[in-house]
Amino acid sequence: MTALTKLFRTTTFRLSLTYLALFSVAAIVAIAYIYWNTTVLLSRQLNQTIDAELKGLAEQYRAGGLDQLVRIVAERSRTPGNSLYLVADKDGKQLAGNLSAVSPQLWDSLGPVEFFYSRPAPGGVERRLAFANVFRLPGGSRLIVGRDIEDRRELSRLIRSTMLWGLGVMALVGIGGGYWVSRRLLARIDNLSATTRTIMAGNLSGRLPVSGSGDELDRLSQSLNSMLSRIEQLMAGLREVSDNIAHDLKTPLNRLRNRVEEALREPYDENVYRETLERTIEEADGLIKTFNALLSIARLEAGAAGDNRDRLDLSALVSDVAELYEPVAEERGITLKAQAEGPIAVRGDRQLLGQAITNLIDNALKYGAPQAQGGNGWAPEVDIRAEVHDGTAEIIVADRGPGVPESERERVLGRFVRLEESRSEPGSGLGLSLVAAVARLHGGALRLEDNEPGLRVVLSLPLEGDALVNGTAAEPSTGAELRPT
Repeated sequence: MTALTKLFRTTTFRLSLTYLALFSVAAIVAIAYIYWNTTVLLSRQLNQTIDAELKGLAEQYRAGGLDQLVRIVAERSRTPGNSLYLVADKDGKQLAGNLSAVSPQLWDSLGPVEFFYSRPAPGGVERRLAFANVFRLPGGSRLIVGRDIEDRRELSRLIRSTMLWGLGVMALVGIGGGYWVSRRLLARIDNLSATTRTIMAGNLSGRLPVSGSGDELDRLSQSLNSMLSRIEQLMAGLREVSDNIAHDLKTPLNRLRNRVEEALREPYDENVYRETLERTIEEADGLIKTFNALLSIARLEAGAAGDNRDRLDLSALVSDVAELYEPVAEERGITLKAQAEGPIAVRGDRQLLGQAITNLIDNALKYGAPQAQGGNGWAPEVDIRAEVHDGTAEIIVADRGPGVPESERERVLGRFVRLEESRSEPGSGLGLSLVAAVARLHGGALRLEDNEPGLRVVLSLPLEGDALVNGTAAEPSTGAELRPT
């Protein structure tokens, strides 16, 4: 396909030709309408003027006969202008008027008629168009009263010429403009296509060019660039997850295999075998738990979970989960405090929100324990609050542990991300990832802040009025089962 053929087949060029055709038709109709109305107006005025003169001449004829008519016509003929007069006897001899000669067709005519006549002009004689009324007087005489309408014919020629030239220029400008616009648009689309081919070849860092004009192609490019950034981020996360799976799951699998292999090398001992099997089952349960967490995060990020949303009291949910963890906190020597402003209505999946709160409290108890403080002088405690801030429901879990450096707070929300200081604690590094996914599913957000010292985790959720499902509000659900993991 040649470049010209490709250009002519573009939608922009075809639209330009379509608009040109429509505009040309509209222009022709408008000019024809104006020309027709102008012609009708001029013809009406011409007829009215000639009729008025004829009535005046008729009165003169009735008052003084042919002689007075001849005298009046002779006087009027000497007045400069476009008026034409002729009074002739039955033999065609001119008695008065400024028409020196008439054709046989005009002489034999009766009533309104158009005709050509000749008159002196610089350099010779010119032939002009006229319109007149022809009357036969008693005795065979003729009276012709008319007007020179050559100017009107010139106006008609001028309008036709202007229309033709205008349409020609319009076609030239329209086709040229369509060609220019199509070339520019085609060049931008070719750039977009080249970039997309680069991206399809595997270079996810490529971005569609933005001209800065803010037009629809720029807006489309910006939207696609945002999508590509998200895809690149997801692919990077997928690679990171794959690396983390290979690193974090390979060790427990090797440990599990080595333990079984070691037990098989030892002499048969039922107690040893039982202990080995129990530890193997425990290790396998941990792996299953990790895979379940990965599947849950994947389902949450795909929007395939959280269908069972009800109106619930966030304060009551926080209190219930905190009560379940009081024995764990007491065993670790940590003071667990739970506070709530009162009923806070949100709409969400009770089990998923309960799982998210459970993960936040579990992390705080793990990393806010005395052995994780590093001697910062604060008593080990975990503070859990549910409150409304700026029209948003917030669950705040704060501890007095070592905290998370500001540079690492975004990274720890990823999968399998665990800071080095926490490697001594059991876990897979999926807890905060799951909480972040639950927050996004409910239209909220998760952020990490400094508790000075310690970590302050804030899970924000839209209030019930901003989180309706299918446009209806449900009654608060009761008796839902909550199982910490």
